[in-house]
Amino acid sequence: MKKIFSLFSFLFIVAVAAAQEAPEGLFLSSKAPDFKAKDQHGEEIRLKDLLKKGKVVLVFYRGQWCPYCNRELSRLQDSLQFIKDKGATLVAVSPELPENIDTTVKKTKAEYSILYDEGMKIMKAYDVEFQVQENVLTRYKNSGIDIEKFNGKNGKFLPVPAVYIIDKEQTVVYRFFEQDYKKRPSVKELLDNL
Repeated sequence: MKKIFSLFSFLFIVAVAAAQEAPEGLFLSSKAPDFKAKDQHGEEIRLKDLLKKGKVVLVFYRGQWCPYCNRELSRLQDSLQFIKDKGATLVAVSPELPENIDTTVKKTKAEYSILYDEGMKIMKAYDVEFQVQENVLTRYKNSGIDIEKFNGKNGKFLPVPAVYIIDKEQTVVYRFFEQDYKKRPSVKELLDNL
């Protein structure tokens, strides 16, 4: 009986630990955590300051090496004026080192702020970060993508691709959170929710 109880206890603990590792992101009507970080221009960007002007569209992306991210960021750049016309500010967040964010800017022509999330403080606060499995890291490295090198001290962590629209009261009014990194929201969907 003790062995069965021990086995069930162990399985329960493993299940709880596994469930805790999977990020869930913020949910609708959640309070968006404030943050501050430097963008590609060395400017300190703070959520509370941006919200004084209007809503914020906050995008988490994996890195300059990700073609799905680059397409999304390029589409957002192409529609930046529409976002601004709605009174909103667009900000993107990446775990990559600043020099790799510069590569993202070159690839996407991004004129909006892209923040280096040093220590993954923003990704953790928004519950989007996860550790990439060793077999996936190896597959990426074999393809010439060294996530750990690109991320520096942020190591083998990436964000789940996510987009939040945050209103002036710091409330999440739109949420896109998708484990499948190939799926991204359309710009039209974002504009319809601004």
